[in-house]
Amino acid sequence: MKLFIIIGAINALLAVGLGAFGAHGLEGKVEPKYLDTWETAVKYQMYHALGIIAIGLLSGHVSASSLLNWSGWLMLIGIIIFSGSLYALTLSGIKILGAITPIGGVAFLVAWVLLIVFAVKYL
Repeated sequence: MKLFIIIGAINALLAVGLGAFGAHGLEGKVEPKYLDTWETAVKYQMYHALGIIAIGLLSGHVSASSLLNWSGWLMLIGIIIFSGSLYALTLSGIKILGAITPIGGVAFLVAWVLLIVFAVKYL
């Protein structure tokens, strides 16, 4: 599905840009532990951007599957909640934002499980 390739590529682009911003723009402006938090957000955004791209490529070679669609959307939701909350935490220092991060992590996990089920069932 072309849309997932585009969404994945946009998120990969953002991950590179946000990674550079974290390394060069935030150094000396936030505590080192928050730089580590930022780096974690960037890594997970990139991993799942690549996952979304893979889903887009897969969906172009197989019949439409709700398993693939849900997997792709859950990866995007995971990026928004997991990485987004960590970016916001780093920039604001509001620790309660870390409480929603696991919701994004669960979205990532479910997305990968759906991809596994898809592979077992259709590939």
